[in-house]
Amino acid sequence: METTRQVVPVSKAAVWTGRIIGILIVLFMLFDSITKIIKMRQVVEATVRIGFPENRIVAIGVALLVSLILYVIPRTSILGAILLTGYLGGAVCANVFAKTAVFNLSFPIIFGVLVWLALYLRDARLRSMIPLRA
Repeated sequence: METTRQVVPVSKAAVWTGRIIGILIVLFMLFDSITKIIKMRQVVEATVRIGFPENRIVAIGVALLVSLILYVIPRTSILGAILLTGYLGGAVCANVFAKTAVFNLSFPIIFGVLVWLALYLRDARLRSMIPLRA
């Protein structure tokens, strides 16, 4: 049985908006992953402060980097978005547990929304799976 999906059209402006949002997300998360992998002092202190052991910081950075690479590759971008959502959900959980400021809690939530918004605006496959109607 073959199913047909209707591709929901989107303007060039929307596609470019998605690309720009995606680039900004990738740049920020690339910086975040690299600072964890090289164990930058400020990152280590902040990560330990919210409850993670220091010997796990590199693994967290590598997990973020792998998820980010999958997000950037068009064929695996949806899987990458799912993994990034899990990563950001863990960040929300850690911040709730550590009772950090509201900004620290809202930041990964906003990024999670932007990960999916950027992908939705630029990926016809995702728009066909989740057709939002006005």
